[in-house]
Amino acid sequence: MVTEYCHRKHHSADLGDLCPDCQDLLDYAIDRLNHCPRHERRASCRKCVIHCYSPSYRESIRQVMACIGPRMIYLHPVMAVRHMIGEMRARH
Repeated sequence: MVTEYCHRKHHSADLGDLCPDCQDLLDYAIDRLNHCPRHERRASCRKCVIHCYSPSYRESIRQVMACIGPRMIYLHPVMAVRHMIGEMRARH
Protein backbone atom coordinates (compact mmCIF):
# COMPACT_ATOMS: atom_id res chain seq x y z
CA MET A 1 0.00 0.00 0.00
CA VAL A 2 2.88 2.37 0.75
CA THR A 3 4.33 1.67 -2.69
CA GLU A 4 1.02 2.47 -4.41
CA TYR A 5 0.64 5.60 -2.27
CA CYS A 6 4.12 6.86 -3.14
CA HIS A 7 3.58 6.19 -6.82
CA ARG A 8 0.27 8.11 -6.83
CA LYS A 9 1.09 10.98 -4.45
CA HIS A 10 4.81 11.51 -4.94
CA HIS A 11 4.91 10.42 -8.58
CA SER A 12 7.70 7.90 -8.11
CA ALA A 13 8.98 6.76 -11.50
CA ASP A 14 8.42 3.07 -10.88
CA LEU A 15 6.37 1.11 -8.36
CA GLY A 16 9.61 -0.39 -7.03
CA ASP A 17 11.16 3.01 -6.31
CA LEU A 18 10.02 4.96 -3.27
CA CYS A 19 10.79 8.49 -2.17
CA PRO A 20 12.93 8.65 1.00
CA ASP A 21 9.95 9.47 3.25
CA CYS A 22 7.87 6.56 1.98
CA GLN A 23 10.84 4.18 2.16
CA ASP A 24 11.35 5.23 5.78
CA LEU A 25 7.66 4.65 6.52
CA LEU A 26 7.71 1.22 4.87
CA ASP A 27 10.86 0.18 6.76
CA TYR A 28 9.31 1.37 10.02
CA ALA A 29 6.05 -0.50 9.38
CA ILE A 30 7.88 -3.73 8.55
CA ASP A 31 9.99 -3.39 11.69
CA ARG A 32 6.89 -2.81 13.83
CA LEU A 33 5.12 -5.84 12.30
CA ASN A 34 8.18 -8.05 12.81
CA HIS A 35 8.37 -7.08 16.49
CA CYS A 36 4.64 -7.12 17.22
CA PRO A 37 3.92 -8.81 20.58
CA ARG A 38 0.44 -9.83 19.34
CA HIS A 39 1.69 -11.09 15.98
CA GLU A 40 -0.20 -14.39 16.07
CA ARG A 41 -3.47 -12.87 17.33
CA ARG A 42 -3.37 -9.55 15.50
CA ALA A 43 -6.46 -8.50 13.56
CA SER A 44 -5.40 -5.00 12.52
CA CYS A 45 -3.11 -2.40 14.03
CA ARG A 46 -5.94 0.13 13.99
CA LYS A 47 -7.90 -1.92 16.54
CA CYS A 48 -4.97 -3.10 18.65
CA VAL A 49 -4.79 -2.23 22.34
CA ILE A 50 -1.01 -1.84 22.03
CA HIS A 51 0.07 1.16 19.97
CA CYS A 52 3.46 0.25 18.51
CA TYR A 53 3.63 3.18 16.09
CA SER A 54 4.87 6.57 17.18
CA PRO A 55 2.27 9.33 16.65
CA SER A 56 3.98 10.77 13.54
CA TYR A 57 4.22 7.37 11.83
CA ARG A 58 0.65 6.53 12.88
CA GLU A 59 -0.58 9.67 11.12
CA SER A 60 1.45 8.82 8.02
CA ILE A 61 -0.04 5.32 7.91
CA ARG A 62 -3.54 6.80 8.28
CA GLN A 63 -2.89 8.99 5.24
CA VAL A 64 -1.71 6.00 3.21
CA MET A 65 -4.71 3.90 4.24
CA ALA A 66 -7.18 6.71 3.51
CA CYS A 67 -5.77 7.17 0.03
CA ILE A 68 -5.14 3.58 -1.03
CA GLY A 69 -7.55 1.59 1.15
CA PRO A 70 -10.65 2.25 -0.97
CA ARG A 71 -8.70 1.32 -4.12
CA MET A 72 -7.43 -2.02 -2.79
CA ILE A 73 -10.38 -4.00 -4.18
CA TYR A 74 -9.20 -2.98 -7.68
CA LEU A 75 -5.44 -3.07 -7.07
CA HIS A 76 -5.18 -6.31 -5.09
CA PRO A 77 -8.61 -7.98 -4.82
CA VAL A 78 -7.45 -11.10 -2.97
CA MET A 79 -5.62 -9.08 -0.31
CA ALA A 80 -8.61 -6.76 0.05
CA VAL A 81 -11.05 -9.63 0.59
CA ARG A 82 -8.72 -11.29 3.11
CA HIS A 83 -8.45 -8.02 4.99
CA MET A 84 -12.23 -7.55 5.05
CA ILE A 85 -12.72 -11.08 6.36
CA GLY A 86 -10.12 -10.46 9.07
CA GLU A 87 -11.84 -7.22 10.05
CA MET A 88 -15.21 -8.98 10.33
CA ARG A 89 -13.71 -11.73 12.50
CA ALA A 90 -12.12 -9.15 14.78
CA ARG A 91 -15.52 -7.57 15.46
CA HIS A 92 -16.92 -10.80 16.90
